[in-house]
Amino acid sequence: MVFPSTMGLAPERAEEVVRLAGMAPSLHNRQPWRFRLLPHLIELHFDPGSRLPVADPEDRELRLGCGAALLNLRIALDHAGVRPIVTLLPRLHGQTALAEVRAGRSDAPDPDAVRLCRAIPKRRSNRRPFLSTPVPEQDQHALARAVHEEGSHLHVIRRDQLSALEELVHRAHRAQLGDPEFRSELDRWTGRPEGESEGVPAAAAGPEPEPHDQWVLRDFAAGQARPRVPGKDFESEPLMVVVCSYHAGRLSELQAGQALQRMLLTATSLGFVSSQISQVVEVDETREELRRLLGGRLHPQALLRIGHGTPASPSPRLDPAELVLDDEAIADSGP
Repeated sequence: MVFPSTMGLAPERAEEVVRLAGMAPSLHNRQPWRFRLLPHLIELHFDPGSRLPVADPEDRELRLGCGAALLNLRIALDHAGVRPIVTLLPRLHGQTALAEVRAGRSDAPDPDAVRLCRAIPKRRSNRRPFLSTPVPEQDQHALARAVHEEGSHLHVIRRDQLSALEELVHRAHRAQLGDPEFRSELDRWTGRPEGESEGVPAAAAGPEPEPHDQWVLRDFAAGQARPRVPGKDFESEPLMVVVCSYHAGRLSELQAGQALQRMLLTATSLGFVSSQISQVVEVDETREELRRLLGGRLHPQALLRIGHGTPASPSPRLDPAELVLDDEAIADSGP
């Protein structure tokens, strides 16, 4: 296809902007974001075919992922000299529309945009053990500021909260693995062979989980055996953080997705690695208990471990052309 131009960007620059936007994290690497490029604006839509109805029946994590892609899009546009003006949940753009991005003034890239744009292709989920080196307090503050900048809150789990959180994570993990439909959905999108453009490949799955692991990570290799490296057990006290919204609902989830990605890119730019521990926020009961653990006023959206780690393999990505919607696809989404 001839890639469309948008916002005064040449087709090759517009393609690079979409490529960077598509490097966001998403549940099981389903990449649910789609973009409609028009002469003066870009629309962000979700792809109904990328839903995960068992793990994410209300599309909460789908919207988090699309929010993360929106943050990447904003940074990529800023880096290209276009200041983005964003409207969330725009009307009259179809049922799948999540955001509309218009061009503000043309200007030199913001220094933060340059730094974070460089981090986009380097950021990836790291499911391997981390080093025991702690994250310095000043860097924790930088992560919290990144989340705050996007209208959300970062709760750093205190040492006296770790035991209760660990129990919640294990309980949610057992509940999900006890559901045959969940296991089937997980197996479908993990342990994917090389050459697939969606899902989590076995190479990015990390070591095989063991019962004694304090923080259970999903078996993203779909049961394929891969040995543990001697002496490389998971760290006992990683930095655990929860990205929270102040309210519930679609708008807050899109905001939290942008906050999550700004934090992840900030962590990457500071030399840290991260992985999500999604189970506890996917199971209704444990998500509500986590909310009470945090004080009852915030809405937990994502739990992550952050630290120092070795390089991890990237997950595959859809080609930018596959992320672009045409008018026919928009019409099919309904009024």
